[in-house]
Amino acid sequence: MIEPRFFARPEPLTLERLLAITGAAVREGDGEAVSISGIGPIDRAGPADLTFLDNPAYAAGLAASRAGACLLAPKFLDRAPPGLVTLVSPEPYRAFARVAAALYPAASRPQPVFGPGVAPGAVVHPQARLEADVTVDPGAVIGPRAEIGRGAVICANAVVGPDVRIGRDSTLGPGATVVHALLGDRVIIHQGARIGQDGFGFAMGPGGHLKVPQIGRVIVQDDVEIGANTTIDRGANRDTVIGEGTKIDNLVQIAHNVVVGRHCVIVAQVGISGSTTLEDFVVLGGHVGVVGHVRIGMGAQIAGSSNVREDVPPGARWGGTPAKPVRDWFREMTTLKRLASEKRSRPASDASEGSAS
Repeated sequence: MIEPRFFARPEPLTLERLLAITGAAVREGDGEAVSISGIGPIDRAGPADLTFLDNPAYAAGLAASRAGACLLAPKFLDRAPPGLVTLVSPEPYRAFARVAAALYPAASRPQPVFGPGVAPGAVVHPQARLEADVTVDPGAVIGPRAEIGRGAVICANAVVGPDVRIGRDSTLGPGATVVHALLGDRVIIHQGARIGQDGFGFAMGPGGHLKVPQIGRVIVQDDVEIGANTTIDRGANRDTVIGEGTKIDNLVQIAHNVVVGRHCVIVAQVGISGSTTLEDFVVLGGHVGVVGHVRIGMGAQIAGSSNVREDVPPGARWGGTPAKPVRDWFREMTTLKRLASEKRSRPASDASEGSAS
């Protein structure tokens, strides 16, 4: 359900506008009178809502859907009932995302409490430089020599440290902090994230652990999104880098000197140890742990809850603890399951003889 208190219903989209946004093709014979002012799942969408079908598990619900229009893949076209305006797209979920963004632009990034301009209660150092149309909420602090680009939003109680650069149309969510970092354009940092604090570096010894100063930066390239309460440490003696278009979920820890390539996906509760490299388009499932000083090759995918302790080849699909190619991992799990089943099914006499011997 769309709660109008938080996301007001926008002006309706006509069929012509939907086709322009999505690049979809309308099913022959469907009318042009459709007016879409919301979105919803197949089983709950109403006559003014757009829904989508991309997963066969939900195909059975299409016939009973009350949605005004549906985006679907060509393979589901014969399941669409008469009267439902059907928009055919090879990538219905991506097309649906474009419509949702057009209808609810405020849902795409944290929103300021006040705006635009610098609100009362914000602290902006006289030596900071803000371009036009920057929004700074109450309680936010912007340090000396910080530079913030046009259209950026700094939400309540966020902190921008000295000499930090934040690019145009970027957003720093409530309570987030950015220090020792350079951010590109259209970067979104959600609530409570911590960017640029010192990495965990100590020279250990029997006389105590000597702290190693961390003198690198964090470089966040264009179109990166960083989830709530995620932490990205600055480099020790070189930069920590997050590549263009990478999407990072909530509660992720990225240590010093890590280099993350372009368009990677890092899901919640991942921990990446220092000096590890992720090449472009790597995917790490939830709760993956990666030891330090390894390289995960371009396009590799690591299954959730796996632990990576060695280099992963490009394009590989690994899983398990320690992580290994999924075929080997599945074979091991199948073998263990069979051995456990055989042990449970052995007669008690066999088990006692085995223990006596």
